[in-house]
Amino acid sequence: MLKIKTIENIRLNSQLAIKPDYLIHPTVSGNKFRKLKYNLQTARFGNYKGLLTFGGAFSNHIAATAAAGQELKIPTVGVIRGEELISQVNSNPTLRYAKSCGMHLEFVSRSTYKIKTDPAYLQQLLTTFKDYYLIPEGGTNDLAIKGCEEILTEKDHSFDIICCPVGTGGTMAGLINGSLPTQKIIGFPALKGHFLKEDICKFATQSNWELCEDYHFGGYAKVDSKLINFMNEFKSTYKIPLDPVYTAKMMYGIFDGIRSGEIPKTAKVLAVHTGGLQGIEGMNLWLKQKNLKEIV
Repeated sequence: MLKIKTIENIRLNSQLAIKPDYLIHPTVSGNKFRKLKYNLQTARFGNYKGLLTFGGAFSNHIAATAAAGQELKIPTVGVIRGEELISQVNSNPTLRYAKSCGMHLEFVSRSTYKIKTDPAYLQQLLTTFKDYYLIPEGGTNDLAIKGCEEILTEKDHSFDIICCPVGTGGTMAGLINGSLPTQKIIGFPALKGHFLKEDICKFATQSNWELCEDYHFGGYAKVDSKLINFMNEFKSTYKIPLDPVYTAKMMYGIFDGIRSGEIPKTAKVLAVHTGGLQGIEGMNLWLKQKNLKEIV
């Protein structure tokens, strides 16, 4: 199976530290490694022929699944949202990388992609890709939660607050389950909408958590010059890169919360860096087209 690298928390100041989970594996980084770990074990021990999953044009999950499949010599299929992307594979860094790892890209219309959880549609896919192991978009399922429960260790028990970015809610649910009841887990959603609470409740075994929904910067994959400047200053100061979709929004929210007093000055805070750095190249392409400042 994939081997994990041991990491240590990086202290930014007397109050705040980062868990650089993105460093646990060179290509399958952070929460994507955690989510895939037990799914990959199940696929291999169940004698499945390959992995089939879903994602968009710049999906961290697609890139991670493709990389894991290549390393373990397991065939992979990515069902990609948007038929218009067929002609853009070579200019899209995420899809180009997934293809270079051997992933078969199956492009579908946006209307078809909306029914990706429909049992009849899934059966249709599994008729084409017989005996493939199905992993949902973003990788979140019961086995993914089990993997994310391993993010926190005994060394992290000294922190009062654990922060993480939130996409589908799977990583946060794992952190909730793996935390002490006396700790507070704060999630920073990367997208608009209040549906995440219900999704997290499906998996969470404790109630020591809350969502801070004020730092999505307009929605999923939306950024502005304020966020880009923050990312670049953060990297310059701490020598730690952030990704524009998830971790930058979380760190911006943490700094703002400490500054405003929303996060108490006496609280010891740990921010989980979940990775997603492969998305920087794609974001910079978009920023360049818009004549906006790029991420360094």
